[in-house]
Amino acid sequence: MVSIGGLQRSSLIDYPDKISAIIFTQGCNFKCPYCHNPELNSAQGNPYDKRMVLEFLKTRVGKLDGVVITGGEPTLHKNLPDFIAKIKEMGYCVKLDTNGTNPQMLQELLDKKLIDYVAMDIKAPIKKYAQVVCMPVNTEDIKKSIKILEDSDVRYEFRTTVVKSQLSPEDIAQIGEMVKGADKYYLQRFLQTKTLDNGYITELTYSDDEFWSIVKMLPKHIKHVQLR
Repeated sequence: MVSIGGLQRSSLIDYPDKISAIIFTQGCNFKCPYCHNPELNSAQGNPYDKRMVLEFLKTRVGKLDGVVITGGEPTLHKNLPDFIAKIKEMGYCVKLDTNGTNPQMLQELLDKKLIDYVAMDIKAPIKKYAQVVCMPVNTEDIKKSIKILEDSDVRYEFRTTVVKSQLSPEDIAQIGEMVKGADKYYLQRFLQTKTLDNGYITELTYSDDEFWSIVKMLPKHIKHVQLR
């Protein structure tokens, strides 16, 4: 059963070029201290009625273009493919947000043509992954997910949320090497809002000038590098 922790009924910015609804799944296998959705990190809490969410989407056919599945980490839910299949049956395009720790499910979703766009978070260079996400992590799975997306025919992007104290310019350059064949790579400014670790509310990101200096360090093989 996919455990749903939230529903945003309309968004103009979360799915490129589409008006979308956003479904937030509960539970994550990372504990990134800067996470802006701390209420979704745990699988605890009262989930939304999945049937209610699907019924809502039926009422929006022809008014919304797509549905974003985000979290938490959606691929923790074994029934995610079945759930997305019900959404696809309504004619929606589906965007998946993922941390890339479940390449097997990512491949299954692609093979079954259940997803049309993927945004994968790259948290850190390989050597610092566990330190940044505050959990053990199989970095080989991260590498597999990167390759799966780069070899696929689906639209995708890689993105990194940047907290200045966590990632040096050299760290970001190393991430760039990890995704050097990518179509799109976004550097995302950390925003001082609610965070999983309350101490991170005072953390900083780089200035725009510093970011653009970092961009110059990234591999030229990435087709589009942008700042959010």
